[in-house]
Amino acid sequence: MSAFSDARTIPSGTVLDTDLAIIGGGPAGITLALSLAGKPIRVLMLESGGTSFDDKTQALYDGTQTGVPYTPLNATRQRYLGGGTNHWGGWCRPLDASDFEQRSWVPYSGWPFKKTALDPYYPRAQALVEAGPFDYEAKSQQWVDQYGAPLTLGAGGVYNSWFQFSKMRGSELPTNFGERYAADLKQISNLTALLHANVTNIALTPDAKSVDHLDVATLTGGKFTVKAKHIVLATGGMENVRLLLASNGVMKQGVGNGNDLVGRFFMDNPVPRNTAKLVVFAGPIAPYYPSNQRGDGAIFRAALAVTDDYKRAAHVMDSLTTVENRIELDDFGKAVVATTASALGIDGGDAAAYELGCGMELKPDPDRRLTLISARDALGMPRLNLHMTIGDEDFALYRQTIKELGRQLLAAQTGLIHLDRCSRESWLETMDWGNHHVGTTRMHNDPKQGVVDADLKVHGIGNLFVAGSSTFPTCGASNPTMNLVALALRLADHIKGLFP
Repeated sequence: MSAFSDARTIPSGTVLDTDLAIIGGGPAGITLALSLAGKPIRVLMLESGGTSFDDKTQALYDGTQTGVPYTPLNATRQRYLGGGTNHWGGWCRPLDASDFEQRSWVPYSGWPFKKTALDPYYPRAQALVEAGPFDYEAKSQQWVDQYGAPLTLGAGGVYNSWFQFSKMRGSELPTNFGERYAADLKQISNLTALLHANVTNIALTPDAKSVDHLDVATLTGGKFTVKAKHIVLATGGMENVRLLLASNGVMKQGVGNGNDLVGRFFMDNPVPRNTAKLVVFAGPIAPYYPSNQRGDGAIFRAALAVTDDYKRAAHVMDSLTTVENRIELDDFGKAVVATTASALGIDGGDAAAYELGCGMELKPDPDRRLTLISARDALGMPRLNLHMTIGDEDFALYRQTIKELGRQLLAAQTGLIHLDRCSRESWLETMDWGNHHVGTTRMHNDPKQGVVDADLKVHGIGNLFVAGSSTFPTCGASNPTMNLVALALRLADHIKGLFP
């Protein structure tokens, strides 16, 4: 077969044999394939979609919801080569060191390794997502010199930080892994990518200690089998769950679900709009706050982050506050600014006001979960229901962080904050979501607390791994794509060791 083949042309009943099967052609799956290029490992990638959007394939994502309103399940993902990078925003930032820690105030927190385990992989992940030099804090002074000084803040728990943005070569859009790396994938001699190939069952051996084979189907009715020495499941935070739970021929609860953890702890980053107003006494803020700017080979934007020390001391969750549209204050707001400036003994006549937005970290919740329902898709697989939750405490902890930012602004005589959201209802009125699907096959060395171990291997199953942000035990506030690519690079190194 050629590097790219159409599964719809494979005769029913065919058995394909390979060393490694990668289920899913999104950023995690493509990263693995690229990382294993030229190795003495036969790799087969199985992608449900083709190279462009198809409504019949996309309809396989349909599902239902209960609980807090959330984005429709078929609108949060794109089911063709490139996966989540077909419609991502390109925001990149490494997770914080504290995101990996077991935090006493965050139940179920703690990764099985420190951030230092991913640090060697971040520069390569940064290159794959094409977000410019891996600089962030190191190059910030150059950006400041070019565009002006950042907000001056008093000592405290909030600091100026940076996002960098993916930009695909020859485009103004973030890097689409399917489009950007198609040519590279086709040149990999040890890779075959099967498009329009839907894995419908992970068939275990009778003793449930390893995967015997994969059942694969096409929307045109074809069915065939894949036998692989090792398998990586990389279909995203929802479809990883669906396939594991639906594969219940040997383990009745579903593959890897002996402790009823598959599908639990679903997380996303809430993105409430207009959370507060920021007033800067000295006039307009530097342009890298409200919009993306270019400098030193990167596209970047400033944000207001929470220090690790403040998280530990104040027991708040991670968050990243963004400065949004400039606004005009009403008469009350103008009076507040004038009174505050006068009390501080400074001139507030040129004050500029902005709306604030944010990306928040939710506390892990085992009841925020995905489960199978009786409705079936065109392949006969059960669909998913998402039960979404968000706690009042999640909002309260972020308000505490915004209050700390306000205190620091006043201490520096730089500006002030007006909090706009007080009740749960007011938060939910402006709620948006990052559509970051995290946590549903969480990582933990104890099989009673996680679905996969530190090497991303499913507990108790010797040859099955899971890749992607579904393995994150906590989600932090940084966007997951670059971080999951780094984790996939780490997994690729582990897989290389399985084939001496």
